[in-house]
Amino acid sequence: KPNVWRTQRRHHADGSSYAWLVRASAFINLFCFYCADAGFGPFFIKFSTCFPFTAKLCINGNEWAKRQAAKAGIAFEPLDNGFAACGDVPALQEICDSLGPAHIKALLRKWLAILPSPFTAEDEVAGYCYELPVLQAEFSLTQVPDVPVAGRIFFEQVLRDNPGIGRPGQISLVFGRRIITKGRHRTPGKFRTRVITRVITDGVTPSLHVDYKNAKIKQYHKLGKAIRTETTINDTKDSGLSKRLTNLPALRQIGFTASR
Repeated sequence: KPNVWRTQRRHHADGSSYAWLVRASAFINLFCFYCADAGFGPFFIKFSTCFPFTAKLCINGNEWAKRQAAKAGIAFEPLDNGFAACGDVPALQEICDSLGPAHIKALLRKWLAILPSPFTAEDEVAGYCYELPVLQAEFSLTQVPDVPVAGRIFFEQVLRDNPGIGRPGQISLVFGRRIITKGRHRTPGKFRTRVITRVITDGVTPSLHVDYKNAKIKQYHKLGKAIRTETTINDTKDSGLSKRLTNLPALRQIGFTASR
């Protein structure tokens, strides 16, 4: 349910009524566009049909990196939202690190000029336009051993050695945050580690999950070939940052620190 502005009837002291704007969430119509961009690959953008006509843009940085690598002539083997092998690892890492706010803003501007938008050209001149906050960011580290079975052995050792990584002392090191565990001003939120080893459904891989407030770290053996570590940040304030897109490089640093 997106956030919208609604009117609420209120009353003066003399009993007369007046309309008042209040923020609320509501079930409304949404228009989703699934697009394919030459530089970014597949992505989607979702528009709200009620004021303030918010929108949500979802991109996949790995798809962008693959297209930039191919453009630069770097040979690579994809691995389900990652890279299994690469002819020039430093060059590919430089490409991945270069994705920033300017690229994402350019993508949005390009497609807002193509897709139907609730804002006209006159609205944008008057200052009514979209700003991009970060609602969710996911960063991953994919490590591919030369011998696949070595990855399995390594991951099983990780599961044995890290059942307490979600404790406040460990989390404070990972996220660079001061965690207060006692007293009136204790840091709120979840601090826990979950180890999933029991295979209930075919295809389920043992995995290590670490939770800190709205951030999550997941580590697992990807397709039996690679050790995959994913850090998902659902609220930038958990990392002491605002939601502005300009903080994406700082979030990336936090995500990679957690992955390592």
